[in-house]
Amino acid sequence: MNLQQLEYILAVDKFKSFSKAADYCNVTQATLSAMVKKLEEELGIILFDRKSQPIVTTEIGKEVLSEAQKVLLHTEKILDIAQKDKKQIAGKAKIGIIPTIAGTLLPKILHPILEKLPHLVLEVKEFTTENIIRKLREGSLDIGILATPLNYTDIEEEILFYEMLIIYGKIPNSKEYLVSTELENEKFWLLEEGNCLRNQSIELCNLQKSHYLPNNLLFEASSFDTLLNMVDELGGLTLIPELYYQNLPENRKQKTAFFQKPIPVREVSLVYYRPFAKISTIQTLAEIIRQSITPILMSSKYRKNDLIILPV
Repeated sequence: MNLQQLEYILAVDKFKSFSKAADYCNVTQATLSAMVKKLEEELGIILFDRKSQPIVTTEIGKEVLSEAQKVLLHTEKILDIAQKDKKQIAGKAKIGIIPTIAGTLLPKILHPILEKLPHLVLEVKEFTTENIIRKLREGSLDIGILATPLNYTDIEEEILFYEMLIIYGKIPNSKEYLVSTELENEKFWLLEEGNCLRNQSIELCNLQKSHYLPNNLLFEASSFDTLLNMVDELGGLTLIPELYYQNLPENRKQKTAFFQKPIPVREVSLVYYRPFAKISTIQTLAEIIRQSITPILMSSKYRKNDLIILPV
């Protein structure tokens, strides 16, 4: 039994196909099949039901795969410790990031990360907060980037920055600065259910359901672009985060207003599951992100007690 065989069986379980698993592992199907078969013979069990399409992992196979994943995770941790001693960050970092952060943050941080950590391979995918937490606990992700605080006892949070929330739309009384109570009776366009920024908008502005949308329209957006387009055409307001605001053209920036102090912000953190944590990689990535983002945020120019962190 070797680590390569464990990687192969995890790939077969993931893709439910020997050919797709072979492509993923960058080997021929014949090589992968032979290695899996050899492992089955060594263990004296059948890991996969090959007659099913797609391939099904047997019950005993699921138990073996669970332990195989732990072995590979601990192997990565050993390598992480060794790299830390050599002052070099290498290997692979599997990162999950929520969509409302990904679109504006990734273009600003990927270049400095790739430049400063040439030996680290990044695997970045968008997921919901719920799926990121689940995958961290499973070990299929190393790191999450999302809105916090989460208040999970088993998930560690490394705060990256605080991002101001900004009002977009037909601003009441054409004011430049508002307090949240002035928005309570306004029509609001919100992101879809389950999105943390939706919940933050509702709580911040004390929104009643009748003020979300026109009475004869049921609508949920999955992106800020859609929200702004709806506001432009049908009126009302929405909230956007600061990094998204920075990318707006000037004519759209003129449709925004800011909150008076204390300024509402969302806390953005790098999160990880301590039993599987690659601490040196996590700390290095966090520092690069802070160095890249903090100088360009308006929120960083305020004192901490001028900000109010919205719960998730």
